[in-house]
Amino acid sequence: MALHRLLLHQQLLLLLIIFAVRVASQSNSNCVRKCGNVEIPYPFGTSVPNCSLDESFLISCDNISGTPKPFLSHGYIEILNISLNDGELLVSTPLTRYCSNNRSQQSIWSKFPISDRKNKFIAVGCGIIAYVRDSSGIYASACISSCVRSNSSVNNSRPCSGCCETTVPPGVVEFTVDTMFNFGNSCVFSFVVEKKAFNFSSSDLQNLRSRSTVPVVLDWAIANKTCEDARNSTDYACRAEKSECHNSTNGLGYLCKCSSGFEGNAYDFDHGCKDINECERSNPCNHKCNNFEGGYNCTCPKGYELIFEGNRTVKTGCHRIPGNQLIKTSIIALCVSVSLLILLLGGSWIYWGLKRRKNLKLKEKFFQKNGGLLLKQQVSNHESSMTTKIFTAEELKKATNNYDESRVLGHGGYGTVYKGILSDNKVVAIKKSKIGDQSQIEQFINEVIVLTQINHRNVVKLFGCCLETEVPLLVYEFITNGTLCDHIHDKGRSSLLSWEKRLKIATETAEALAYLHSATSMPIIHRDIKTANILLDDNYTAKVADFGASRLVPLDQTQLTTLVQGTLGYLDPEYLQTSNLTEKSDVYSFGVVMAELLTGKKALSFDRPEIDRNLATSFVSAVKEDRLLQIVEVHIVNDGNIEQLKEVANLAKRCLRLRGDDRPSMKVVAGELERLKKMEKKPSENTDVYASKTEYLLSATSQSFDIDVGTGGSTSTTAEYDSMNDQLLKLVDNGR
Repeated sequence: MALHRLLLHQQLLLLLIIFAVRVASQSNSNCVRKCGNVEIPYPFGTSVPNCSLDESFLISCDNISGTPKPFLSHGYIEILNISLNDGELLVSTPLTRYCSNNRSQQSIWSKFPISDRKNKFIAVGCGIIAYVRDSSGIYASACISSCVRSNSSVNNSRPCSGCCETTVPPGVVEFTVDTMFNFGNSCVFSFVVEKKAFNFSSSDLQNLRSRSTVPVVLDWAIANKTCEDARNSTDYACRAEKSECHNSTNGLGYLCKCSSGFEGNAYDFDHGCKDINECERSNPCNHKCNNFEGGYNCTCPKGYELIFEGNRTVKTGCHRIPGNQLIKTSIIALCVSVSLLILLLGGSWIYWGLKRRKNLKLKEKFFQKNGGLLLKQQVSNHESSMTTKIFTAEELKKATNNYDESRVLGHGGYGTVYKGILSDNKVVAIKKSKIGDQSQIEQFINEVIVLTQINHRNVVKLFGCCLETEVPLLVYEFITNGTLCDHIHDKGRSSLLSWEKRLKIATETAEALAYLHSATSMPIIHRDIKTANILLDDNYTAKVADFGASRLVPLDQTQLTTLVQGTLGYLDPEYLQTSNLTEKSDVYSFGVVMAELLTGKKALSFDRPEIDRNLATSFVSAVKEDRLLQIVEVHIVNDGNIEQLKEVANLAKRCLRLRGDDRPSMKVVAGELERLKKMEKKPSENTDVYASKTEYLLSATSQSFDIDVGTGGSTSTTAEYDSMNDQLLKLVDNGR
């Protein structure tokens, strides 16, 4: 009797546990499941825990405007629609508006990431740089919108004038949209928006003034687990019968969906996925239909056959067989049986033969599309002076271990760089380019021809290319010691980078740029000079790299009109305003590099105070106000190089002048740096370096930092420079 009672108690306890689990995991019948016109299915709900899965899915239904509207409580974001099967939330967010007397920002602070498949980033306006920045301050996406004159050749190649759009990267959860520059007087706009909800037209420049919100799609998912991990946990959400788990496509998490042939809410424990009765819903057979759980069967009478559509998975019902078709069916069946043996024997040989032929044709197609015939012609014309090698796709695939992620050296705006080991054990860097515009193929081939003829110790050597892949592959020499950016901004490495090494790197970089501008058969403008594109070998020898944005300048021209490209913080403001690219654009970017070498600061940083965010403008102001030793890195200063630091700073200031005509050429810059590098250090005479700093800051200096050493005088007055510099500072501040 005691044993019987014990078993009865255990059964009751088990039933209570099952009941508690069901109550905790399903939506309560008293829960509000509609707010305004929006359905609120579980796991979303208006309270925790019975109505919603957890706080992430908590929704508040507010009636502030007179009409009930649902909002995500953790971000106070208005919800327009909830999709269970797709795992999507359609929400309403404000667009970023920047006018002379009005400014607003678009931002989302949510636990759910933005859908990279369903949204796009758009900027509308003239002369602006718009960006999406996540909560950590890292740029997620950006684009440049500039208006050009209708008679410009560039205008014909743009999809629109006064707008730009780009993709939103996956995994962005919290973000803010803003504009950095605004060179016009009219309103400008930038926003993330659902792709199908917005297509740019010229009328939008006016219509956006009266528009306050735009729809955005968020990807929601359960927990931060994969399906494999979630199935083994006690809080697994896919508890409904006939439910399946699917990993999220945007970040870590999973979704629950009903299996094929079932419909309903896969998160509901008791009333989730129900069988679809296809026979009652649509009479798919035209005759007897037999429904079963998860599907149906058709029973066709004599003289009828079941017809399928497409891949033989969709039944279209029973259809009458014509009388003479029965004989034809028997003959066909016999022919199929005999042919099947022949197909089995010869199928493999035919398949591999066709596949090989297809691959050869595809390689030939890519080779011609990427300018292979033109390159062969150019190689034959320069046979005596060129060492270009055309690599095969198999060579480079083997060299990179099939482009394994472990071989990736870095990602840039113009391609991905892999470490490769060729068959002769030579280590190389292989860049997979992003060139897709056929109008650039001839220019790309010309660039390859020129780069293979460059023989300068401070320019990364191009060994050859591969053109039989979908995008061109470039093979460069491998540089072992990383980028200058790594050495300057890594605290461990920065202390090892002495002033002598920094001056040596600056001199070698300037000599390489001067060589590209004036010593090659056709001048080359690099267009993306920055510390990340200057590589260092084990001896700290500088190597200028990444010519993906470079442009060749015909000998009869001094400038090119192009779409603005470059890196924020290094971009020539005159080029940004006019779209006119000259050699002086490289000079400005090199001036920013010299400022980085002196100060150890990044070219652009939102972690610094607003007035110091742009290094170029804050550096020029510091030099003008005689505050050089306040901003220069402490460990590179000694009592014997202060004058040398002052002259280098003065040279950098000249390179950073707002008007290109006022800047020195790279040849002049290289000569000045070479002279400064050869300056002999004066003996210290036991002078304390910090006392020297104090004496320098307190003393009145009659020497102007605006003198053009070696050029015979000043290229612009101090008043003119002050005006243009203050204007740029104002533009940067307003754009932020």
